[in-house]
Amino acid sequence: MNLFEETQLGNLTLKNKMAMSAMTRSRADHNGIVGDLTAQYYTQRVSAGLIFTEAIRISEQATGSPVTPGIYATNQIEAWKKVTKSVHDHGGVIMAQLWHTGRVGHSIDRDGKLPLAPSALPIRGMQHFTSQGLKDYETPQEITIDEIRQTIKDYGQAARNAIAAGFDGVELHAANGYLPSQFLAESANQRTDEYGGTIPKKARFVLEVMQELITAVGSDKVGIKISPFHPYGDMILDNPAGTYTYLIEQLNELNFAYVELMKRSPHFPSPAHYPADDEIELFGSMIRQTVIANAGYEKTSAEAELEKGIARLISFGTLFLANPDLPQRFKKDAPLKQPDRETMFGGGEQGYIDYPFLKE
Repeated sequence: MNLFEETQLGNLTLKNKMAMSAMTRSRADHNGIVGDLTAQYYTQRVSAGLIFTEAIRISEQATGSPVTPGIYATNQIEAWKKVTKSVHDHGGVIMAQLWHTGRVGHSIDRDGKLPLAPSALPIRGMQHFTSQGLKDYETPQEITIDEIRQTIKDYGQAARNAIAAGFDGVELHAANGYLPSQFLAESANQRTDEYGGTIPKKARFVLEVMQELITAVGSDKVGIKISPFHPYGDMILDNPAGTYTYLIEQLNELNFAYVELMKRSPHFPSPAHYPADDEIELFGSMIRQTVIANAGYEKTSAEAELEKGIARLISFGTLFLANPDLPQRFKKDAPLKQPDRETMFGGGEQGYIDYPFLKE
């Protein structure tokens, strides 16, 4: 079957076409350092052709949620080395997803500092998980041009740190309402300088970060995740199809490995003016790089997606969370465990490394 065939991604040979998508698990300590449980968690899932880590903060300034990992301090890098070594020793391939949360944060967990965002526009209709419980979003501070330039450099340094930590590559998290996607959306970006106002200017930040990553670690080690029609984080674009068509056309001019293309979630309906088109068919066919289709797939729909010939890999989220041996379960048509949503974020072993394998 297509799903279980070996494939190439850049210079990497993957054992199958199943990727484990990035999922925040909030198991780092308060200094952003991951521990032995994290190494065990990822090692349990090495049957995936490719593992994407949870989103990893590129800097202290990038902090959004508490107890999430970083890759900007020496002790954080050293901790990740234990994870990558264990994954590689067990035959896995693992990439680091690089994260700046932008306005998706709160001063409670940022030493009293407001989050930075393209414009001083708060997230509406949601609350943020903080170390002191759910809080309304604050109005962020508008990021300056100098801070934008420093942030781009921070992405490059984080990519170099990731390779030093043993990762096989890096993914720019430009989906789900975090800083890169905030620059693309009018609900977060009302700038009138070179980073706002027109579609090319709003796309500039993402493109400059991608060029920085490519320069930092090489084209074969870089990818990007985008979610064109997913409104999570109060991401509302006036012209989402036009914006992402332009972004993809410009990304096609860059030399890098892949685009992970996330479909909208039924849990977060798109605004009425958004197209009803399937994102993989609409945007995937435009993309020159390898396409990884993401969000909401199970075995049958994943195989059907690969048969269309647009996506070459499928990434699975909560199915890999609850089924560490997901490829084996798919092959045998075995029952699938359902994730315990009460233990997804924060905590210890429960709901993290205690999901059973088939043989158990």
